[in-house]
Amino acid sequence: MGILSNIFGKILHKDSPTATGSATGPAATASASAAAPSTAPAAPARAAGAPSASAAISETDVEAVLNGMAAKQTQKLNWQTSIVDLMKLLDIDSSLQSRKELAKELNYSGDMNDSASMNIWLHKQVMKQLAANGGKVPASLLD
Repeated sequence: MGILSNIFGKILHKDSPTATGSATGPAATASASAAAPSTAPAAPARAAGAPSASAAISETDVEAVLNGMAAKQTQKLNWQTSIVDLMKLLDIDSSLQSRKELAKELNYSGDMNDSASMNIWLHKQVMKQLAANGGKVPASLLD
């Protein structure tokens, strides 16, 4: 399983569209119970052009999930801007080698030896990928 699909599994509770396998572990279980209700409420009739109830229910509030995970940590992690802290929060190896692997998965074309630029790019791309795959990500994290 790739790093991006591992991130998806721990935040969105599913694999990336191109990956196989599933996320397991206490972080995935804890955030899954906090992020989604066990039963869906009955959907009211919707107006033409309005999003369906299933689309609204299936969207995961990324910020709420990550803030919930961060609240359980003793270490202060700045997951909102740091890919290293985001990976630490998700209990994923945040070493330079691991981040380079993630950069390859996301088709990073910059200099992988410029880790500061790569890290900024990685964080933005991970947030964009989460948003594109069922995550509700605040606009401030997509810029």
